[in-house]
Amino acid sequence: MSRAQDHARPAAAPEATTPAGSSPHVVEPWPRGISRRASMRISDVLGALQLEFPTVTNSKLRFLEEQGLVEPVRTQAGYRQYSPADVERLRFVLRQQRDRYLPLKVIGEQLAALDAGDESQAPAPARLATADGVRQAPTVAGRFSAAGLAAEAGVDEQVVTELVEAGVLRPGPRGQFDLWARDVVVLAATLREHGIDARHLRGFRAAADRQVDLVEQVVAPWRGQHTSSSRARAATLAAEVGELCGQLHTVMVRAGVADLAP
Repeated sequence: MSRAQDHARPAAAPEATTPAGSSPHVVEPWPRGISRRASMRISDVLGALQLEFPTVTNSKLRFLEEQGLVEPVRTQAGYRQYSPADVERLRFVLRQQRDRYLPLKVIGEQLAALDAGDESQAPAPARLATADGVRQAPTVAGRFSAAGLAAEAGVDEQVVTELVEAGVLRPGPRGQFDLWARDVVVLAATLREHGIDARHLRGFRAAADRQVDLVEQVVAPWRGQHTSSSRARAATLAAEVGELCGQLHTVMVRAGVADLAP
């Protein structure tokens, strides 16, 4: 018997303890039941995510890879290739950032739990899906016209016009509104039912602008670095700090109105 054969025997021993016809139980990483064949280029991934996340970029995807949240395959030439399962994983991360402003560390922990088989953290539905499940595409590059925004929010276009005139909503150079404008219109319309008109919301706009200025100071060092990773990190930090500012504002308002009830 050769030395190589002699050393090979111990390595094979553990397999003898496994009953014939069975295999060790291995939990498939989340998402399960979706192809893991890496055949998508980064441009394909951006195209798949563009409708729901119009601002996602190459640098954002690379940053999420650096954080260990997705692991694309590298070709011999060094190009990244993703699978449909990778895309769904990215979709989960981006939704948790956008809709819940969760830190990447927390999102990573959620993914680890999903990988381990814990399905309690169910992915959120697509933000651009209506109640009947039909996906609604904004008119131009993830933006709405005034009429489109009113239709999406379920209000008369005059409501949008009043919010613009009051300075609460700010259309872009071409008169288009971003995706966040829908939430502003919906909430403003609800407050309108309580007698709070657009002109009363100017203070909200001013307060939000001051908070944005604070966040901008926090992320300025990262934005000043001209690397894709730094830009992606600045965007993530801005979202997290912005959410903390929003939560602080909410707590203060709740504390203030707590004594108004009899």
